[in-house]
Amino acid sequence: MKHWKIALIPGDGIGPEVVAEGVKVLKKIEELDPSLSFSFTKFPWGCEFYLDKGKMMDDDGIEQLKEFDAIYLGAVGYPGVPDHISLWDLLLKIRKEFDQYVNIRPIKLLNPELTPLKDKGEKEIDFLVIRENSEGEYAGAGDWLFKGKPEEVVLQTGVFSRKGTERIIRYAYEEARKQKKTLTSISKANALNYSMVFWDEVFIEVGKEYPDVKTYSYLVDAASLYFVQQPERFEIVVTSNLFGDILTDLGAAITGGLGLAAGANINPEREFPSMFEPIHGSAPDIAGKGLANPLAAIWSVSQMMDHFGEPAWGSAILKTMKELLHHKSALTPDLGGKASTDQLGTEFMNLLSSHAPVSVKSPSSGVK
Repeated sequence: MKHWKIALIPGDGIGPEVVAEGVKVLKKIEELDPSLSFSFTKFPWGCEFYLDKGKMMDDDGIEQLKEFDAIYLGAVGYPGVPDHISLWDLLLKIRKEFDQYVNIRPIKLLNPELTPLKDKGEKEIDFLVIRENSEGEYAGAGDWLFKGKPEEVVLQTGVFSRKGTERIIRYAYEEARKQKKTLTSISKANALNYSMVFWDEVFIEVGKEYPDVKTYSYLVDAASLYFVQQPERFEIVVTSNLFGDILTDLGAAITGGLGLAAGANINPEREFPSMFEPIHGSAPDIAGKGLANPLAAIWSVSQMMDHFGEPAWGSAILKTMKELLHHKSALTPDLGGKASTDQLGTEFMNLLSSHAPVSVKSPSSGVK
């Protein structure tokens, strides 16, 4: 039996509600597949913890998390705690300490009724964004000089190291080769004459080792246009931390909204645990009302199963999501339905069994 230890950080706002539904999916998989098992440890870290303790997580929080196979995060942020504190002292701290330098965000349309784009469907909107996740514009480097004075100056420095840039681009090339797909680099070298010129040069340099991979390179403003007008241009995309953050929200918009957007923060070398999360915020205005859409959190469970080497279960979750999106009565209000978070989750569990991997459904498994 394969066993995985998962650290739960439900976090703030709707985080606990959506994480609860994702945990139900993992428990259902455990029930259906006797070869797999999971254990869960919940950590109360987040903004409420901060207001009580003056910190977003325990001082030895990183040490506590090291023993787990994966981290499952709900959401971070709540009124009363500045966003830069909630983000930097929990989410970004985990990403950086565990060297989760690969951020994977699928842009995949599961139901043609969900996209606002005219004449675009599931065939045209189906690509993967690989975002640099450890440095770039989110490196936290800079200074605040002469604060409060007329000559006040703020410096925010983007950091693009040879190591950081090359490893994310190489990861993307490997993924494109494995999937036999094109690779598109997105940068802004015409205006950012150091960082993005360097990025483009490394993209070309590494590409010489992958002559079998067809490549494209777009400026970020043009890419934003193509995300909307011609999403079929993209198969695998690699880009910097900031551009990846912004573009994947645009990608979420063309696939049905943030309630369907998942993200994986990966340490490819597996020296540290990777972290899986819905990319929506904590949505404090609807927290506790049962209105939250848990499908993004469930999609991140699919990514977790892929990471665990169980792609058949990862695929089963996506197939179940695709079927569920045709059950209008089971959808939450953001998707045009009237179901609660829990009701959607319950319907998902009912449908998951029929999409279980063939090996699980075999007579020898005892599962029907």
